[in-house]
Amino acid sequence: MIKVDAQAWAVMVAHAEAKFPNECCGAMIGKIDGDEKHVTSAEPMENAYGGAQGARYELRPEDLLDADKRARAAGLDLIGIFHSHPDCDAYFSKTDLENSCPWYSFVVLSIKSGKFDHANSFLPNAEQTAAEKEELLWPKS
Repeated sequence: MIKVDAQAWAVMVAHAEAKFPNECCGAMIGKIDGDEKHVTSAEPMENAYGGAQGARYELRPEDLLDADKRARAAGLDLIGIFHSHPDCDAYFSKTDLENSCPWYSFVVLSIKSGKFDHANSFLPNAEQTAAEKEELLWPKS
């Protein structure tokens, strides 16, 4: 289960809506306690994909490593990565799966016509051949 605090959720949604019609991406920071993950902050990152960004994102490894270092320095964990799907549902695509890391949660935000619609979280397996849905709790307004 992954729970996202209101402030972190607001950052994630604002970043996704601001980058529409392109995909956004970023890191989720917080605490992991067994199977429970609590996201307390979100760090928007640049989509470094060199092609059309409306259907794909790419994080620079050094950006993710820097986020991990900042989290550890603060006594926190890098919980995972968030990204958006413009004008489509929040699913884990074949490309998402192939580029995933099995130790992270992946939150996908569906942005339709520039506004947040819904979200899902996924946990890829070690072989990156499948990803199970993870219970996702976010503040509903």
